[in-house]
Amino acid sequence: MAAAQAKDSPYQVQVLDRAMAILDTLAAHDEDLSLYEIAERLSLHKSTIHRLLMVLERQRLVERRAPGNKYGLGLKLFELGNKACARLGIAERARPHLERVAAAARETAHLCILDDGEVLYLAKVEASRTVRVPSSVGQRNPAHCTAVGKALLAHLAERDLDALIHDRRLEAHTPNTITTPTLLKRELRTIRERGYAVDDEEIEEGLRCIGAPVRDHTGRVVASMSIAGPAFRVTRAKTAMLARLVIEAADALSAELGYSSPRRNAKSGERPAERRLTATVGGQ
Repeated sequence: MAAAQAKDSPYQVQVLDRAMAILDTLAAHDEDLSLYEIAERLSLHKSTIHRLLMVLERQRLVERRAPGNKYGLGLKLFELGNKACARLGIAERARPHLERVAAAARETAHLCILDDGEVLYLAKVEASRTVRVPSSVGQRNPAHCTAVGKALLAHLAERDLDALIHDRRLEAHTPNTITTPTLLKRELRTIRERGYAVDDEEIEEGLRCIGAPVRDHTGRVVASMSIAGPAFRVTRAKTAMLARLVIEAADALSAELGYSSPRRNAKSGERPAERRLTATVGGQ
């Protein structure tokens, strides 16, 4: 009986409501907010907000950042969001798109998310090739030296990216691995501008990959898709052509998740991924 009463306690419900109100308030603002600003927006006493913020910060749901000791959303929310997407069947939704791009490129296709600062492989479709990519569903890899990982990192908030770099470090796996924050951030800016990422033998010598972001209905990047193959087949000369295939497949999955891509709108309702991916890459 006591357990049931505790479960239904109006005070506990109120605490949860207020904690969620804090998260919603921080999410609604591009800039971090001070304790006073949060209290003012929610019309609650500063001591109440302070107690709740301490708990949320301990759970990594919010982060307090300098200068000014202001609060913003924590990386834990991003991790939880990605896990929720994985459980909502994104891998099953992605499979037809992965199959099309794998058939068109004649290379292995992957779907990945960012989980606890690493790339987690949710789905894989292999092409009928003798030499294949050594990967498996459930495998984890560093984000900074993979195409799928860099496609995800490119769309993190800078403070979340800084926290990930600090926690995970930029370990070298090959001579091509990017190992400094300055160079990585420069690479991520390029990825945002062109719309795709390249792993140029950065995690394993002889392996080259091309990845593009997948967005949900809000426009948030929740996953990434890639094609991967040996460098002698996935050559630099083919990068732009293969990137178009990956982008089209990622855009098609994003549309299925409810995202309205400017690229798709410009096509006046055409479905470029389904139209173009039926052709295989020439010369393979």
